[in-house]
This record gives sequence, structure tokens and C-alpha cells, in this order.
Amino acid sequence: MPGSKPPAVPVSEPERQELQALVHAHTTAQQIALRARIILLLADGLTAPAVARQLKTTRRTVRLWRRHWLERPGSPVRQRLQDAPRPGAPATFTAEKWCQIMALACAPPDASSGRPLSHWTARELADEAIKRGMVDTLSVRHLGRFLKGGRAQAPPESLLAQHRPGRGGRREDDRCHHPLSPGPRVGGRGGAGAGL
Repeated sequence: MPGSKPPAVPVSEPERQELQALVHAHTTAQQIALRARIILLLADGLTAPAVARQLKTTRRTVRLWRRHWLERPGSPVRQRLQDAPRPGAPATFTAEKWCQIMALACAPPDASSGRPLSHWTARELADEAIKRGMVDTLSVRHLGRFLKGGRAQAPPESLLAQHRPGRGGRREDDRCHHPLSPGPRVGGRGGAGAGL
């Protein structure tokens, strides 16, 4: 005995035109184009297994996007073809907050911080960021991972410059070096050990 007939997939003429435009546009992401093809074929009356065979995908995928399409009536076509929001906590810090923390890390500890340091440690830097109101909380471990290179989105060399009054022009040692390192790097181009 066959199961219940799946619901029809209604597509208005403007929606159909937008779906076809997405399918044919060279700039459309492949997953969005596949989803648009699924909806168009379902709207033409094909069954989920037939659509899956034709598009070389699974019936589960076809059924998933039919359900997404039907659950979001009245939304713009592109929005109806987007993934549902993923679970999990949102990002803790904005890029602006990380920039403020990096700027603090690149500045030498001064007298106003009340810390007798020549270089920041991750613990001191986290405490100072909290003290200055940049963030409410900041794990030393999280900060340490960020500063030690767990930030694939950042360039390999720091782009922030340290302000050093009394010097004219920018020199090699004026760059902001890794805040947790003992000082300027050596062995780089033109530095000590060059040509060895």
C-alpha cells in the first residue's frame, strides 16, 4: 500500500524566473544552484526519487529542500535556499575587540597599567584588557592561542606598528613583533644572521 502523496511544491512565476536565473548564473554557489534545480523539478511535478536520480543526489537531500521551501513561504527565494542557522554559541569577540587587544599587545606596558613588565604575558594582557573595559571576560588560554598563531585569518606578519617617539621614518625594528616573544626576531631578511 503506497504512503501518502508528498505535498506539491508551489512556485510562482516570479519565483520560477529567479530560480532559473540562479541556476544559469555563473556566480551562483553550486549548492544554491542544486537547491534551485531541486525546487524547479519538484514544481514541475517530478517525485523526490526521480529528482534525486536526475540530479545525482539523494532522496533525503531532495526531501530536505522541499521541506525547507515549504516551511518558508513568503521569504525571498535566496533566503529559502539558504541553510538553517547552525546551533552553537555566537562568536565571543568581534574583530574590533580583537584589534583593540592586538593594539594593546603591541604597545609596551606603561606606567598607567601599574605592571612592572617589559613585555606582556598572556595572563597580564588578559587582565589588562579586562581592566581597560575592552572585554568582560577573557580566558588566558583563548588569548594565548589567538596570539600564538591559532588565527588563520591573520597575515603571517603583523600589520600593526609600534609607536616609538623620537625616531624619523619607519625601520625594520619598528614593526609590532609577537607580543609574547622576548623581543625583535633575528635571522630574518637583513637582520642578524643574514647570509649564513
